[in-house]
Amino acid sequence: MMHPTLKVLSRIVAITLALVGAELMAVVEPQSLMADPAIKSALAAIARNEPETINEQVRLTEIPAPPFKETVRGLELKLRFEQLGLKDVRVDKEGNVVGVRPGALPRPNVVVAAHLDTVFPEETDVRVKRKGALLIGPGIGDNGRGLAVMLSLIRALDEGGVKTTGTLTFVANVGEEGLGDLRGVKTLFGETLKGQIDSFIAIEPGPANRITNGGVGSYRYRVTFKGPGGHSYGAFGMANPIHALGRAIAKIGELKVPQNPKTTFNVGRVNGGTSVNSIAFEAWFEVDLRSETMAALEALRAQFTAAVESGVKEENIRWNNRAAVSADLELVGFRPAGQTADDSAIARIARASVIAMGGIPSFDSGSTDSNWPMQLGIPALTLRGGGQNRGAHSLDETFDTTDAHLGPQTILLTIVALAR
Repeated sequence: MMHPTLKVLSRIVAITLALVGAELMAVVEPQSLMADPAIKSALAAIARNEPETINEQVRLTEIPAPPFKETVRGLELKLRFEQLGLKDVRVDKEGNVVGVRPGALPRPNVVVAAHLDTVFPEETDVRVKRKGALLIGPGIGDNGRGLAVMLSLIRALDEGGVKTTGTLTFVANVGEEGLGDLRGVKTLFGETLKGQIDSFIAIEPGPANRITNGGVGSYRYRVTFKGPGGHSYGAFGMANPIHALGRAIAKIGELKVPQNPKTTFNVGRVNGGTSVNSIAFEAWFEVDLRSETMAALEALRAQFTAAVESGVKEENIRWNNRAAVSADLELVGFRPAGQTADDSAIARIARASVIAMGGIPSFDSGSTDSNWPMQLGIPALTLRGGGQNRGAHSLDETFDTTDAHLGPQTILLTIVALAR
């Protein structure tokens, strides 16, 4: 008769082996999916339809979607979701467009998302030029490609007749860029689909072999310097908010940051004053602080705060505290740093999918919509839409369509494996 302790140990071993077996199944599943006729048909559909995907990428890019003004592009995605047969298509209170491709069961629920917004102001000329395989235009990759790939996936799954056990939920979300502060995914996880998301895949531009499993965290501040202001000649000797701002920026420029984890800072916008012959009563700048870990990010934030305080103090001392300048630090954006482990099930599936499509997996870190679920402990990755994207966030952004179909093919294998 087996000793009770041995029975317990035997049970633990059996459970452990079962769990390990499940992990191993997850790793090999993308390769085994390649033998499924429905998957073969879906992958072929992606390649066959790539010219139309490129055309759709151009059409979507040419619909302006500045931060906080994504509505028109969002309504186009809502229409396309409906035309492609998704169920329960809706726009949530934040402006996210949600559509469901039901599986045999509601769970696992795999969310596939691409952000609607760009960094460009409303008046930007977003027309796209074509030069052979090269597309040129602001936002053509980021994130015209991501949106077009998401539609390509839905179309291919249906053309291939692919069935999943779990559900695939597609989302065209707002608020990824700039001061959008991830408001789209924050609402998605906090309200719209709260407690209903088992894994999350964001689609961004880039080569098909890139897997972003590290979330670069950031703090974004607007720092406003204030004083009484006055005439440049008659009130000379008064502490000047713009001078205090300059002192602070100079100190920020001298901050020391580690190379590993990569930690960065940038003053991106400066404004203030009323005329060349006036001592300003107000001036401000916006700063972006980033790091791959929260510990390094917090250390940088402490240095930044000290630099602002020192700039104000030195300006006031320079003029003997006469009409003192003050500074207000307003937090306008926060993205938590996060990580999805290289050996997690979702990362292993993505790696296997890249390999199945003939690629060499490359893991990296970035600041994307995946940051938010990462810090919530929900399996999340950002995968790439294929092709080659250069000059993101510039007016001369380009997208090379060569072999771009490999992106959606790799993503299709990944999301189907996650939903099976």
